[in-house]
Amino acid sequence: MVSTAKTSKLGTRMMPYMAILQHDLRTLWSSRLVRLWLVATAVLTAILTMSNWPRFQDAPLIASLLFPYLVFPWFFVVVVLGVSPVSGSQAEALADGILSRPVSRCEYLLAAWLARVVLVLSVYLVVVVPAIALVALAKRPVPEDTVTVYGIVTALGVVGLVLTFLASLGFLMGTLLRKPLLAVVVLIFVWYPISLILSVFSLEEFSPISLSRAMSTQLRQSWRETDVDPKDTANAQDMDAFTRQMSNFFSVLSGGPSRPKAARPDFFEGEKFDDFSLLRVTLGYALPTLVAVILATMCFYWRDL
Repeated sequence: MVSTAKTSKLGTRMMPYMAILQHDLRTLWSSRLVRLWLVATAVLTAILTMSNWPRFQDAPLIASLLFPYLVFPWFFVVVVLGVSPVSGSQAEALADGILSRPVSRCEYLLAAWLARVVLVLSVYLVVVVPAIALVALAKRPVPEDTVTVYGIVTALGVVGLVLTFLASLGFLMGTLLRKPLLAVVVLIFVWYPISLILSVFSLEEFSPISLSRAMSTQLRQSWRETDVDPKDTANAQDMDAFTRQMSNFFSVLSGGPSRPKAARPDFFEGEKFDDFSLLRVTLGYALPTLVAVILATMCFYWRDL
């Protein structure tokens, strides 16, 4: 009986929070920005897939599909969605509701933040997951790659974490500056130079540019870490090259077309990320996300409405 009463009280306490969350999700989905973004990211993903279909192996092709979400151009959309609920006229319109106590400031802020994160991740996964499944399962005219299910799942999770961080960063800047356009401009002129500088040192834990280059390495990782001798790796590559040459030789003798050699994109196939650590990358983006949400909550809680 006591447990039922506590559950009922918790459900009643969560009703304002869930109402704000559902209202924000409906409002966001009805906006032209989100619908145009969904169409644009689907078209761009299709173009990248078709243009690189006969050229790239699975890992660099999947990494190229994730690049727009990590670096350019969808950074702008995520940031704009992040700064909007705590700046400008929308926050002023909710001042009466917050001050009259139907909802608390923290409930409004966290519900609005969660709505943005859920929407961003939903658009991202709805478009990218089918494309990655098509690339991984289809038979393509390139040599087979060693992409693993573990690598795909963790790569999707890491990119989702970066998108959550970017939305939270926009949330913080929108709370501090209160003007959406100013917050977006500041983030663009601060974030991109910092990311470029960090990418020089191949710090995938803090730079999305370096992380996008390291995606091919993570996509080929297995959940069980094994020590691989570099000599064995070199021998395996030599055997693969020999097998490919012999296959092309017999194809020419039989009059059939030779198997095309897969292109090796330098950007996605760098050898500087052999020490890629999923734990370091997760902490490198999760901790700043948590700090940004906490700072935004404190700033919004203490400021005058």
